[in-house]
Amino acid sequence: MILKNGKVFYKGEFRKLTVKTCGEKIEKVAEEINENDEVIDCTDMLVIPGIIDIHTHACKGYDFSTAGKDEMKKMCEYYADNGETSVVATGMTLPIESLVESYTKIGELIKEKPNGAKVVGINMEGPYISTEYRGCHNTQYIVLPTLEHYRKLQEVSGNNIKIVDLSPCSEGAIDFIKEVKDETTVSLAHSPATYEEAVEAIEAGASNMTHLFNAMSPMTHRKPGMVGAAFDTDVTTELICDGVHIHPAVIRTVFKIMPDRVCLVSDSMSAAGMEDGQYELGGMEVFVKDGKATLANGTIAGSTITAYKGMCNVVKFGVPIEQAVKAATETPARAIRMEDKIGKIEEGLLADIVLLDKDTLEVRKVIIDGKLYK
Repeated sequence: MILKNGKVFYKGEFRKLTVKTCGEKIEKVAEEINENDEVIDCTDMLVIPGIIDIHTHACKGYDFSTAGKDEMKKMCEYYADNGETSVVATGMTLPIESLVESYTKIGELIKEKPNGAKVVGINMEGPYISTEYRGCHNTQYIVLPTLEHYRKLQEVSGNNIKIVDLSPCSEGAIDFIKEVKDETTVSLAHSPATYEEAVEAIEAGASNMTHLFNAMSPMTHRKPGMVGAAFDTDVTTELICDGVHIHPAVIRTVFKIMPDRVCLVSDSMSAAGMEDGQYELGGMEVFVKDGKATLANGTIAGSTITAYKGMCNVVKFGVPIEQAVKAATETPARAIRMEDKIGKIEEGLLADIVLLDKDTLEVRKVIIDGKLYK
């Protein structure tokens, strides 16, 4: 198909270009393409790469940790309805038996390629975290990072763990990072680590920071903590932009400091796409009121938004749209080492493309692997 008359997000800016797809890939991007293929008129639309959420636990009442494959397929449809073409299914801190079961099902789902958003991997958030900054993770299932534990889960998943999260000050964490850094992205998460401990982990091979500011040592002028380490190094950094987890002024500041290293994530739980009420996350009760999800003690428990909604919020908060789109597409792809396949509108990459209304940013059409989804 040929997409013409729209403004295409190409190499960091919007340009009046035409895009041709062939099969599941992008064949050509040029100012003019005169061929007799199916034409989609993109007048008054923004043509952006498919949105990628590398940290999403759940939506539509289902959770990757407990859902069956049919329920996961319904989740994939919801993601695609919201402009997301690739997601990384995110786990919780659970017993090894539960993780084996859910990772096995997710690995099988990846092979099946369901209708809707593609599940491109697993984000192993937990159980290698700290008890002090556990957030909504269950303390009794937290364990130290070991190769034996990780490799068992990697095997049952079909080698689909794209991200493994850990507290950098845990016993054995640095050695673990050095061992696995070449096969998966190591993300620093849920930790009281000092600036120095975080930097040591980054130098050892950690390359991402999980939901910056949330569930980690804070930044002060004498103790920069994990936030300071993120600012002071070249790691990619997740940001939850629901307006609850982080103040808009802080979001604007982060984009000024690291415009090319932000990954917009939802960290969504099962209430995403649902009404307010009582839900569950990692075996713990979550209460949602006015879209805000918390545990009974008031601890924030994930979000109820999509990565697409986060992107729209970021634009509303005053971040340039070019930076917001890159943070929802190209940078997440780089964070999970899939930048040669997804995240950009360039020749040879998969034709994952979303058409947005140029004024409202409403999703108009979604193309996944060169096929029109909606």
